[in-house]
Amino acid sequence: MPAECGEAPRAHVAAQPGWHHSHRAPAAGFHSPELGFPTHGRRGCLFRAPELSGLSVVPGRPGLRPEAEVLAGAAPRSSGWRRRAMEHVTEGSWESLPVPLHPRVLGVLQELGFPYMTPVQSATIPLFLRNKDVAAEAVTGSGKTLAFVIPILEILLRREEQLRKRQVGAIVITPTRELAVQIDEVLSHFTKPFPQFSQILWIGGRNPADDVARFKEHGGNIVVATPGRLEDMFRRKAEGLDLAACVRSLDVLVLDEADRLLDMGFEASINTILEFLPKQRRTGLFSATQTQEVESLVRAGLRNPVRISVKEKGAAASSSQKTPSRLQNHYMVCKADEKFNQLVHFLRNHKQEKHLVFFSTCACVEYYGKALEALLRGVQVMCLHGKMKHKRNKVFTGFRRLQSGVLVCTDVMARGIDIPEVHWVLQYDPPSNASAFVHRCGRTARIGHGGSALVFLLPMEESYVSFLAINQKCPLQEMAPQRDPADLLPMLRSMALADRAVFEKGVRAFVSHVQAYAKHECSLIFRLKDLDFAALARGFALLRMPRMPELRGRQFPDFEPADVDTDSIPFRDKVREKQRQKLLEQRREEKTDSGGRRRFMKNQAWSKQKAKKEKRRRKGKRRREEGSDTDDEDMEELLSDTRLLKKLKKGKITEEEFEKGLLTGARGPVGTAAELGGLGCGGGLLTPGPRVPGGVCWRPRDRSPGRRRRFCLGRAGLSPPGCSTENTQSGTRCKIECKY
Repeated sequence: MPAECGEAPRAHVAAQPGWHHSHRAPAAGFHSPELGFPTHGRRGCLFRAPELSGLSVVPGRPGLRPEAEVLAGAAPRSSGWRRRAMEHVTEGSWESLPVPLHPRVLGVLQELGFPYMTPVQSATIPLFLRNKDVAAEAVTGSGKTLAFVIPILEILLRREEQLRKRQVGAIVITPTRELAVQIDEVLSHFTKPFPQFSQILWIGGRNPADDVARFKEHGGNIVVATPGRLEDMFRRKAEGLDLAACVRSLDVLVLDEADRLLDMGFEASINTILEFLPKQRRTGLFSATQTQEVESLVRAGLRNPVRISVKEKGAAASSSQKTPSRLQNHYMVCKADEKFNQLVHFLRNHKQEKHLVFFSTCACVEYYGKALEALLRGVQVMCLHGKMKHKRNKVFTGFRRLQSGVLVCTDVMARGIDIPEVHWVLQYDPPSNASAFVHRCGRTARIGHGGSALVFLLPMEESYVSFLAINQKCPLQEMAPQRDPADLLPMLRSMALADRAVFEKGVRAFVSHVQAYAKHECSLIFRLKDLDFAALARGFALLRMPRMPELRGRQFPDFEPADVDTDSIPFRDKVREKQRQKLLEQRREEKTDSGGRRRFMKNQAWSKQKAKKEKRRRKGKRRREEGSDTDDEDMEELLSDTRLLKKLKKGKITEEEFEKGLLTGARGPVGTAAELGGLGCGGGLLTPGPRVPGGVCWRPRDRSPGRRRRFCLGRAGLSPPGCSTENTQSGTRCKIECKY
């Protein structure tokens, strides 16, 4: 912070009871040229959302500009602040911005029914238009989309040279395709009055070749994309798309839901994309929660960064509450085999309302979505999860148009999605991290509207309520479970007996739920070893306990499996059943040919399998990058030596047997160092090493020094004792100090 700023001054607009569209807020003078506000008294703001108001400037951390913090009715700090006297009282309309907007942009805002700004918009737009990079943290449903869409249009309109068809002036990156579709839809309203601008949407689930052809034909001055598809477009140079050249004219980059972009594993893609983009640009990071990864991105990727933070009415200035004040948060404590009955009872009592029901995995969405479709008569039930490829956009668009219904989904719908008039957000499974809880709840109670959220918890998970109150400043009220709801689990069991598809979906859902539970961020609360697997299996209406490593060695006396051969359960779909019978016949034939013996396959826990696969993947990638200089014969010989060394270390063979095995390898007998004329490690191509009487060289071979050196060290990481090399001016010296 510059020295002349001293203690960052604060200008606060206090909230008055009953403010709304027709009421006016007291004005305040802003004393911060650093933030782009005029030093004289500015016309105050009239906000559309009655629970959000106030603007203040608070000190930033070292290396950052002061933060612009939007507060809602928070009491000013008494110490260390210099206040400015209030000078004017005016409306907070779009015309009152210190930087005037284009008349056509104002016209679109009037058509969309947004005559007034929200706090995050009034704070962000002037900073963006005055060449500041911003990191905006605002509660869900506070209007962040317009806070970057409007500056994008204004910045592109003020360019000295008009963008050509294939020049990219702005890029918006989002973590999910649903959010990208929504932003593209909002953006289309603003680009319609400006035919000189073209926009394009790049998301997964579409043919990349079609995206390339569309860009060539229509161009794309504004790109809305997901990270994976955008990174892929930069690699389409062979198809005639040189996107790296097209983005040289870039003016604005926006990362929406920035913390989720990094959390979902897109960090490598984001870094790749940033390498192609020009450094002289405006960058905006928008989210309801900011993580440590985002903080690092702010410090590394933003120039002249300013933080903007929106907080709730009545909250303390230091509060970090991220849920809207009009959101009523509830929790219900019930057993694992009672949750589904409670959920169906709740939905039946709220048939005329719109609900989002969140599950932890895609398999759970498939299974319980099918069950709810059968049990909720007269209610439109739709399913959406990340593994759906081509139906996702259709389902998302269809649910937005419904007046009432149920959308069963995963966390793919938890971020930034604006679905009109969602009454309840139901969390059947608690999310894997606390920030996801905030974003899930934020799908309701948006832009001043009311809404409610309910999370189902097991008795052992009740301390999660206190954790959320401390970690996210998100208080929850208890909702008592319904007494004696209808038991619907026998109906689910009968559905599984009648259709193998339902049976298999139930097993997959149970397995995926257990695996997700084991990965929960709050492992002290969500403890897998304390989970009642029998009650959980009853809650999934399973016919039998599945075979999985997490259940190995456990007994479940409280679970009663169905008295039926599960292999005899048919598919209701005749085509699938015919294929299954054909596969069973092939297996019977193979069993007959093998004499009834089954190949033993040891199961491993899912977490260990994943770790091993990742290790193999990294190892293979490293080998491909470095290249391999050993042929198959060399590798076979090395593996043979490695096996001998392992047996020696385990005491399965003696030193004499180990030495004999080395001397009778695939390339024939190998002599000792003395027999080889004192050439330390492998004949005349290596610089002579020290003579080791009676010692045995580690596989001396006729090799070039560089290859011999790498081979001597051993690719499997199991070199013989004392085997090492050193580089000298005359070449590579192999130091043989073998003790065998």
